[in-house]
Amino acid sequence: MVNLSNITFSYKGGLFNNKLGQPVFDNLDLQMQAGQGQIYGLLGKNGAGKTTLLKLISGLVFADQGSAEVMDYNPADRHPGMLADIYYVQEELYLPEIKISEYQRFYAPFYPKFSVEQFDFYLKEFGLQKDKKISNLSHGQKKKVMLSFGMACNSRLLILDEPTNGLDIPSKAQFRKMIANAISDDRLFIISTHQVKDVANLIDPIIVLENGKILFNESVERISQKLTFDIEASASEPTDVFYSERIPGGYKTVRENLSGVESELDLEALFNTIVFNQEKINHLFQKEVRHASN
Repeated sequence: MVNLSNITFSYKGGLFNNKLGQPVFDNLDLQMQAGQGQIYGLLGKNGAGKTTLLKLISGLVFADQGSAEVMDYNPADRHPGMLADIYYVQEELYLPEIKISEYQRFYAPFYPKFSVEQFDFYLKEFGLQKDKKISNLSHGQKKKVMLSFGMACNSRLLILDEPTNGLDIPSKAQFRKMIANAISDDRLFIISTHQVKDVANLIDPIIVLENGKILFNESVERISQKLTFDIEASASEPTDVFYSERIPGGYKTVRENLSGVESELDLEALFNTIVFNQEKINHLFQKEVRHASN
């Protein structure tokens, strides 16, 4: 569904300056496929290129080199067939000063599979009424409106950039329920987030982006087979670990899974392990591939 090959991209200097800046991506490759209810989790530090990657996929910025294909379209063409089947909830919301009902009336016609009944249901679940003016809503309430609208579009590709920012605790639980009920084999969801605990039970596979490069792209099943996440009651820092973090009463650790017993995935610990111990993690996950090819 999403195929990026040898993508190079740099932001230009400005309106009257076409000189390219430092590349955000240089020969980036990434494939994402719908099927089996996959919700891709895109993780990375600030400035890693996550939002730019989402904009490339949705056709808001265009690659300098390489090829991009989204649902059999080149996103740079902004083909109506693609735009009608993709919805992107951005982190920063810029919404018109109109009522929610008017927003539906103006924008729903662009999405052939839009469901008014679903939109009404999601708004009700979030405790919102259509007669409210969007500009009078808080940031969290605006996020609820856009998440509800995006879900009601029933697009094949739904892109969510920091979807839980601004949501209160009950709304985060409601968001997870909405997403879990909406996944299907013919839809692809991409969630980019720093709030990994909010979506830990949703996202699979896990993609880690660092300095414009894909450091990691693995399924939760394979991660659990390869790594053990544990809390060890120890006064001294454990050795022979990929990652350790001091916590009250001991250390949070990530080790190679030598027992074959799967542990509960800790996304924060996984992310730190990948970023700070990239070489060893790459070696561990490529070991099986090398053996299979010999």
